[in-house]
Amino acid sequence: MKIALLEPLSVPQKVIDTHAERLAALGHEFVFYKEKTTDPKELAARSAGCDIVMIANNPYPAEVVKSADALRMISVAFTGIDHVATDACRERNIMVCNAAGYSNQTVAELIIGMAVDALRKVVKADGIVRAGGTSAGIGGREICGRTVGIIGLGRIGLMTAKLFLAFGAHVIAYSRSEKEEAKALGIEYRSLEEVLSQSDIVSLNLPLNAHTRGFLSKDLIALMRPDTIFINCARGPIVDNAALAEALNEDRLGFACVDVYDMEPPLPSDYPLLHAKNTLLTPHQAFISEEAMLRRAEIVFQNVYAYLAGKPENVCTIG
Repeated sequence: MKIALLEPLSVPQKVIDTHAERLAALGHEFVFYKEKTTDPKELAARSAGCDIVMIANNPYPAEVVKSADALRMISVAFTGIDHVATDACRERNIMVCNAAGYSNQTVAELIIGMAVDALRKVVKADGIVRAGGTSAGIGGREICGRTVGIIGLGRIGLMTAKLFLAFGAHVIAYSRSEKEEAKALGIEYRSLEEVLSQSDIVSLNLPLNAHTRGFLSKDLIALMRPDTIFINCARGPIVDNAALAEALNEDRLGFACVDVYDMEPPLPSDYPLLHAKNTLLTPHQAFISEEAMLRRAEIVFQNVYAYLAGKPENVCTIG
């Protein structure tokens, strides 16, 4: 079979070379592209004749899926697959597998870091000391004793909850299904409205799909208190970000830490959150760490080996 890695995976070249040698030893042709592309024509050219393609988080649109006549499987080096034209894949009977679990720890740790910054004003304090100021008035609050609400208690949500619990927080959660592991940890399941209105810190940890797009509406944002800290390291389009910016500017929400937006950075200069008060903005980096990138590469290649062996893993969709 012809197998192509269509974009780099942010790991040392020796990692790719090791897998290339293994695939060659199994009798397969392997092609690796060192430059990213979002051009559908270039993606189609790279996919031509391939039985399997491997991608990360760049879009893989329907026109590319439909043009790739030999394609049978896509291994996605990402947890979410909303950037893949899955409907077109189903029509073509193309299997899509993801890299679930690779970034659980990494994303959860950034969420904790954002919460610490929002409570202790770390970035603001850095600016103060560089400007010759002092700690007068900087103050801050602790995570310990605060109520943290997790919206979406999947793998990342549960890991995030565990880290908050380690800090001494009380954790409540809203999720479609309840886990005994979570209950054993002392996590309490509540309604969405209760989680939003009762939490000092709200962490959004939902996947993006047809059901969650626009999920956190203006009306739901309004349920959070004026001193609540809101954190989104999930997906931008789940939130009405214009309404979020409005709530911040009108002091109806205390602080927002946001890593994901309605589009990938760079953001347009008129994007509402860029001009909102009390925000910490990061450029979609929650999933990125050395450890996570290595785990991701291993999972995405293992998906290929499992498929070749007739025992596919991490299957998200198939026709």
